[in-house]
Parts: sequence; structure tokens; C-alpha cells
Amino acid sequence: MEQASRMRKRGQINVVLKKPSEKEALLSHQEETDILSDPEHSAYRQIQYELDEFIGLSSIKQFMKEIYAWLYLNQKRQEQGLKTGKQVLHMVFKGNPGTGKTTVARLIAKLFKDMGVLEKGHLIEAERADLVGEYIGHTAQKTRDLVQKALGGILFVDEAYSLSRGGEKDFGKEAIDTLVKAMEDQQHSFVLILAGYPKEMDRFLSLNPGLPSRFPMKVTFPNYTVKELTEMANKMVKERDYKLDERADKTLAELLKYTKEKQEEHFSNGRFIRNLLERAIRAQAVRLLEEGKYDKDDLITIRGVDLSHAFKYTEDA
Repeated sequence: MEQASRMRKRGQINVVLKKPSEKEALLSHQEETDILSDPEHSAYRQIQYELDEFIGLSSIKQFMKEIYAWLYLNQKRQEQGLKTGKQVLHMVFKGNPGTGKTTVARLIAKLFKDMGVLEKGHLIEAERADLVGEYIGHTAQKTRDLVQKALGGILFVDEAYSLSRGGEKDFGKEAIDTLVKAMEDQQHSFVLILAGYPKEMDRFLSLNPGLPSRFPMKVTFPNYTVKELTEMANKMVKERDYKLDERADKTLAELLKYTKEKQEEHFSNGRFIRNLLERAIRAQAVRLLEEGKYDKDDLITIRGVDLSHAFKYTEDA
């Protein structure tokens, strides 16, 4: 209770997501469909439609719904003359590559624009090299220029932990200080999202005591399950007029399980699937060329041997 009280005072959001039963989820979805069918909720429905195109991301979809509800109810409170306060919307995204961080950032920018929170709703993507200069004073100017470009939208800094990699004398610290000042001076003119690997981001925030309280929303993007990644792979191959045969499905599941266990902390999720499938398609092409088989079924079928061959040469395998 004491911790929850302290977090409320600091303006932080701490949401514990409870996984509903199948029946509860069905009833909730029906009620949601009825309530959110009103034209005034079109901004959320569009975001929901785009998110539904993605496999998994259940906790992120819930987070987006909470953000929408929070902003919408604040608008209603304002109409009733109730206190709302200025909303600080800076965020930290923690997750491995290929978990949807950049995609969700773009959708948040779009939602905020549609709801009048941001003027332009564009996304500026940046990394250490875009912020850190080569001499004293250069970093601050580069960072200010990026913030200027992001006004009215979102500044998304990937691998943000790299800004503190060099210690006190590194120019990355100057970038952090400049970002913090911009967050204070122009906190309602743009949204800053810092993103990166979970453990590295936790360490980065712990090394900068003034940062955690400035980011009231910290979102964790979980790794996809083997089942979700398999669904993702089948969707990808279908979109390209291919299919996985039964042996390939089993091979894929085995490769995913092995790689997820081997690379638990830095598994690249959707990126791994995409790279593996692209190599498998090339491996299939070589196999068919050598076998002289060009029937339609042969041309569209990726076999287990193609995936196994591709896995040997996939960089993140």
C-alpha cells in the first residue's frame, strides 16, 4: 500500500494485468464492441484494427486501451469542470528486438494526434550516433535539433542505454542532460520514448536517479512464444505464396525452442523469423534447381530440410 501511495504521488502508473478467463474475455469483447462502436471512439477503433493485424502483443493491446481510456476520460472530466492536470506522457519501452516497440510507438503517435494530444503525430527515430557529437557542445546542439524536429510528435531513442555506456566523461551524458532539460521545458510539446533491452534499460535508469520519475509509463514487450512465432512464420510465408509442410512446421518449432533458450535475454523474435524464412526461401530455390522440380506444389512448399539449411547460416541463430 505504501509503495502504491508513493507511486501515485510521483504520478507514475503501475498496472497489474490479470489474464481473463476465456468466458470473461468473450463477454468483455462483446461489451467493448458495443460501447466502442460509437463514432466518437473511431480513433481507438483504428488503432485496435491495426494492432489486431499483429499476432500476440496481448499485454500491449491492453496498454493501448488503457491509454485511450485514460485520455478520453480526462477529456470528459475537463468538460465537467473537474481537475485533470497536465499529463506527462514520456515512456520507457523495454524489450528485445522484433517485439513491436517501434510499431507501437508509431501507433501511439497516431493515437495522440487523433485525440489532439500531439499536433503532428510524427515519429523521429534516433540512436546514439544521432545524439552524440564529437566535441564539447556538439552533442547538446545535435540533441536540441532532434528535439526540435520531434516537436508535435514523438522522439523514439532506441538502445538508449548506450548513452551512459562511456561513463561520466562520455558525451552521451551530455545528451541525457539535454534530453532531460527538453522534457522539462517542452514536456507537453513532444513525447520522448526511450527503448532497449530490458536488463540494459533497468541498469541505465538506475545509473541516472533523476530519470525514472520523469517516465511515468514503463512498458515491457515480452518475447513471443513458440506458438506465436510459428503463427507469425506461417502468416509470412502465406503472404509470399509459400507454405510450410508438416515436417517444416515441426522443424521450425524445434529451432525456435532451441534458439529462445540459447538467446533468452537477446532473442530477436520477429527479426529472427524473417531472416530465417528469407534464407529458407533461398535454400528451397537451390534445392529445386538441383532437383529440377518446378511444379506448382514444389514451388510453394518449404520443407524441413530448407529450414535446417537456412538455420546454419542465419546470423542470429
